[in-house]
Amino acid sequence: MNRKIKQIQSHANLLFDASVPVAGSANTRLDAIVVPAARPASELQHVISLAATLAVPLVILCSRQAQLRQVVRRVERTFGAEALVIEVPESYRPPCPTPLTSAHEFHLASAERSSDLSVKRNIGLLLGRLRGWSKILFVDDDIRGFNPRDVARLAGYLDRSPVASMVSREFPDNSVVCHARRTVGFKQDVFVSGATLGVNLQHRGLSFFADIYNEDWFFFARHAAERTLPKVGEVSQLEYFPFADPLRAGREEFGDLLAEGLYAAFESGRRSFDDHLRTALHPSHWREYKEVRLETIENTLTALEQVGKWLSQTEYDNMEESLTTARKWSANISPDLCVSFIESWQEDGQRWQQMLSRLPSRLSERDALAELQLQSWRSCGYGRPTESETNLAPAGAVC
Repeated sequence: MNRKIKQIQSHANLLFDASVPVAGSANTRLDAIVVPAARPASELQHVISLAATLAVPLVILCSRQAQLRQVVRRVERTFGAEALVIEVPESYRPPCPTPLTSAHEFHLASAERSSDLSVKRNIGLLLGRLRGWSKILFVDDDIRGFNPRDVARLAGYLDRSPVASMVSREFPDNSVVCHARRTVGFKQDVFVSGATLGVNLQHRGLSFFADIYNEDWFFFARHAAERTLPKVGEVSQLEYFPFADPLRAGREEFGDLLAEGLYAAFESGRRSFDDHLRTALHPSHWREYKEVRLETIENTLTALEQVGKWLSQTEYDNMEESLTTARKWSANISPDLCVSFIESWQEDGQRWQQMLSRLPSRLSERDALAELQLQSWRSCGYGRPTESETNLAPAGAVC
């Protein structure tokens, strides 16, 4: 069978090289570095020190192992650091209608994946708009190896581009299936991601983060389709064993299939985003891509058998179980469900734009947090008094 769609090992041609410095405007400086934090406070020292070096305030969104008081102490002990540290409750959702992309059927297709990363990133977007900021940089709590000059260059590119990002090659920022492909000897590149993502908050087409694996690929999908997504430098990521929990592959599979299938459409030729989107709204596209995806996983399993003698028994067993888990979940994803998600994603985007148009702007820190109904926070810094708020009275919804 001669398929039009193929497994793409690299989407680098959807990027444009932003390694050359650009002349910035008078407001090249970032307004904030936003950190969705779930790791212990000790893991945040790198980004706290980076922000202090750059004289950029932090917004640290805490949950799970990231404890507000411990993070505040880290900030207060770091010369030059300044931060707004916010506790994000487990059940928190921005005071907006529930996104269609968070529907139960998509949650089930994602093996009941539980993550607050999209929620935190959307908080960063909304907080920035409420405060009247222009530029923010999202940095995940496992990112290391920043070059401050790259950050300055990224901020400069945000004068011309709605988004700009960096690539994490060491340790590669990939899905479980892509990690497995690299391990067994297939070529596998790394794309830019939300782990280090600059955003121009005043761009009229500002997107949102859907609650799905690869939420960042959907956030900057239009710019990737139009080849206007700048790659500015590289960073590193904390190493982990991607096959430790085989069900991780199941939780990733729906989002990975959707994102890779959408970007496979982008790779089919230079057309407008809307033209590519029309392709992704046909079940036939997903029927064909699902065959490609299953074949990709099967080929990886076959290659694993051939290189297995070079792996430890634990690595082999976990990788095999991860791939068979991905295959199982992929097989259960219907083309109609993929189309339904793309339709929901587009409708959510329209509702998001309508909500943004009604948001107040240039609010104080306290008033912006009240709008978002975030009730536990500390505004702190080296050598300055700490301002805090708890148990704020519920404010009006932001949309």
